[in-house]
Amino acid sequence: MPVFRYLPTLNRCYQWNPTNMATAAHTDVASVQMQLLLVSQSPTDADYLRNLLERNGNGHVSLQHALNSDHALECMRHTTFDLLLCNFTPGEGTALRLIRDLRKEGARVPVVFLSDHVDEVASDAAIKAGASGFVEKSKLDHASLTRNVQCAIDLYCKERQRQRAENMLRKVSRAVERSADLVIITDRSGIIEYVNPAFETLTGYSRKEAIGRTPRILKSGHQLPSLYRELWETVLAGEVFRGVLANRKKNGEVFYAEKTITPLHDNAGKITHFISNDRDITERRRLEAQLHSSQRMDAVGKLAGGVAHDFNNLLMVISANAEMTLDSLAQEHPLRRHVLEIQTASRRAAELTRQLLAFGRKQVQALQLLDLNHVIQEIVKMLPRLIGEDIELKFMPGEQLGMVKADPVQLEQIVMNLAANARDAMPRGGKLTIESSAVHLDEIYLRRHSMVPAGNYVLLSVSDTGDGISSQHINHIFEPFYSTKEQGKGTGLGLATVYGIVKQSGGYIWVYSEPRLGTAFKIYLPRVNAKASSFPPPVRQEPVPNGCETILLVEDEAAVRSSTRDFLRSIGYIVLEAGNGQQALELARSYPAAIDLLMSDVVMPGISGVQLASTLISERPKTKVFFVSGYAESTVLRHGHVDVLSRFLQKPFSLKTMAWKLREILQSQPAPVISVRAAGAAG
Repeated sequence: MPVFRYLPTLNRCYQWNPTNMATAAHTDVASVQMQLLLVSQSPTDADYLRNLLERNGNGHVSLQHALNSDHALECMRHTTFDLLLCNFTPGEGTALRLIRDLRKEGARVPVVFLSDHVDEVASDAAIKAGASGFVEKSKLDHASLTRNVQCAIDLYCKERQRQRAENMLRKVSRAVERSADLVIITDRSGIIEYVNPAFETLTGYSRKEAIGRTPRILKSGHQLPSLYRELWETVLAGEVFRGVLANRKKNGEVFYAEKTITPLHDNAGKITHFISNDRDITERRRLEAQLHSSQRMDAVGKLAGGVAHDFNNLLMVISANAEMTLDSLAQEHPLRRHVLEIQTASRRAAELTRQLLAFGRKQVQALQLLDLNHVIQEIVKMLPRLIGEDIELKFMPGEQLGMVKADPVQLEQIVMNLAANARDAMPRGGKLTIESSAVHLDEIYLRRHSMVPAGNYVLLSVSDTGDGISSQHINHIFEPFYSTKEQGKGTGLGLATVYGIVKQSGGYIWVYSEPRLGTAFKIYLPRVNAKASSFPPPVRQEPVPNGCETILLVEDEAAVRSSTRDFLRSIGYIVLEAGNGQQALELARSYPAAIDLLMSDVVMPGISGVQLASTLISERPKTKVFFVSGYAESTVLRHGHVDVLSRFLQKPFSLKTMAWKLREILQSQPAPVISVRAAGAAG
């Protein structure tokens, strides 16, 4: 294998040291429980050798006797021998044939020849055949036997150690060749001498292209020079370098590698090579970035939702007082123009808070089963006025989409915001394309786009031929108040609103863009197999209805409570007011007459609006419930505790809208509050 010739330099890494071999080889014969096999046709040889061993205290040595080579091979198949003593007769050939047969069967036992006469030719032939030693029988005494046995053991141990080392190196070689990590071996100056197949697969450079060059062929330009200085200072000091590098493949694609560079030393301690192990962590970094982005968006969403909630309460006070002031002024009164300006500004501010709530996924949804094509067709009719005449609009509806469960108003927000974003990206005109299709995402797709789980979706695609979005901005486009437009040309909430609505609807959004080539947004909404719902009827425009019923108004914001109370009394209602749930219960229990309706905020300190309603209805079953809030608690409102569509208004709302909602609820059947969940802290 190509890597094999480098592996002896890895002794320190793989815990193999030739010094240890030598130490192991010099094993005292007396400490070894040895098995000896004598191959001789003469029983006298066996008796002599056995008596010699016993007479000299070598009882720890076991001796077996084989009469010929076949007998010896049979014995060796059943017993592992440490030394083989074989009678050698010049010209006879039995001993030499036995060695060849032993080596053919893979036996590595050391062999010592015994002969009546030893000459140089016979000795050379024996050693050449593989014998470990040659002893003349007449000189065979305890000292010579011990010396030859010790020599045979030394040779045998060295051979076994060499075999183990070679086997280990082969295993290491196979491991390096088959490793999923990139392995690069360079000389001291950084010239590449070896790369493994994983390097070729990932980088696109063949082994032939890489060898003889330096790792600078992978340099991406994304790394600071200081990192490379630190790398070289570390490894030249003999220490291990660990870090993450952005590298570039042969095709120009950037990948991230977790790199470990280890210096390799010779026996004198001098650095001769460097071995680099690189693990591709590109996918891991992408998933980590995706998770970080999601966590950041969630955190910003919570902040945005909280700000919107508090702001909605302030807007409720402004809009309610402006509305009552306007109703009290004559048509020709000079202040009407100023009050109308206040109302206009209030409505614009309310739209901003709705966008914040949409981003924070706190907007109340009127979910319906919808045919996406039908919804988009209605929206497309309005788009020419938004995008202008110099932009070509094309709608390409797909077939057999299935249904989606979504809020039609929110779908309109998505398309209008994306269309407005496309318009601003095409100041010189261009093409805006809206497409729909039914898609099934399988496991193969997930390997490339893991952000969207497998399943059936209805895909809404909005693409333009505009300026595109640069890579430095694309990771931030869904953040609220992030905008690349000039000052005063956008709030930075359009795409944040789209992101929030898609997530709140259980969908996924993906964007691809390149500068000067345009942008494509793809929205995946879960597909539902059911019939579409009809759209809700238009809002009424009749005069404000009066009432005479008793309303228990519970609102922790004093200014909101005050303006709401004044309006309700102005249209005929009897109003009992409380600043929190506990005060409301005490007031209700002490009030002798009927309470026709509870109008309560959803989130309040202590007892929440839902808890209050549950307790009050158990004591006054005929009392009806009407919830309002600047921050809809989706965990309460979406689980059947209240009827969100018919018994809830999101702040800020007009007083006229509230008056009509009151009449609608008072004339309906009471809606039971099935169970109670704590709604959290003040809101």
